[in-house]
Amino acid sequence: MLGTIVNTATIIIGSAFGAIVREGIGDRYKGAMFNALGLACLVLGADAALRNMAKSEYPVLFILSLAIGAVIGTWMDLSGKIDRLNAKLNRRQGKDSNAVQGLVTGILLYCIGTFAIVGPVLSALSPSHGWDFGEQANTFLYTNATLDLVTSAVLSASFGWIMLMAAPVLFLWQGMFYAIAWFFGDGMPEPMRCELSIVGGVLIVSSGLGILGIKDCKTVNLLPSLLVPVVFYICLMVVK
Repeated sequence: MLGTIVNTATIIIGSAFGAIVREGIGDRYKGAMFNALGLACLVLGADAALRNMAKSEYPVLFILSLAIGAVIGTWMDLSGKIDRLNAKLNRRQGKDSNAVQGLVTGILLYCIGTFAIVGPVLSALSPSHGWDFGEQANTFLYTNATLDLVTSAVLSASFGWIMLMAAPVLFLWQGMFYAIAWFFGDGMPEPMRCELSIVGGVLIVSSGLGILGIKDCKTVNLLPSLLVPVVFYICLMVVK
């Protein structure tokens, strides 16, 4: 879990740095950063989804995941809760911002990707089986930590101190995959990682559209979609 701890720490450090320098950045430059973040989300999300779609064993699973997740998220009114929280934060700060949307975007960028998912899996396999995965796992997570250090600084410079809340989410996310790999022994099936990357990529694209002001797809309501592939493949492993 050392790599996960380092990854979490880099998000805290990057977010703190970005929040500190945020006040010295003019609105004109913040607007430019928002545009850059939105475009980056579109490219990264589309790349993650399309690159893995050709490898999917169940091409309709990501559609079902999004549909089921949207129904669950809408029923729970996740987007409404986030909007109310954001409005409350704006009243306290006395200014208009979309900090909570930035937090959701950050969480998606940190958590979706090969390094963030495969790293903790290999880390769990190494001590339990004696396989030589420890070094590779830490390489994945340290590389991811370096990327997240830069990303968190940019996001926090745009959205502020709220981005620190993404750190414990990342820790729990990677801890979940560590636990899955440790419990089942053989690690996480590659098809599960593939499906998660597809669904996560779509959500990142959705978040990018929101940041650019093109379309509010209620990305928060879609977040439960990420659990559907996990539950699906856990059920398959149990049955087998």
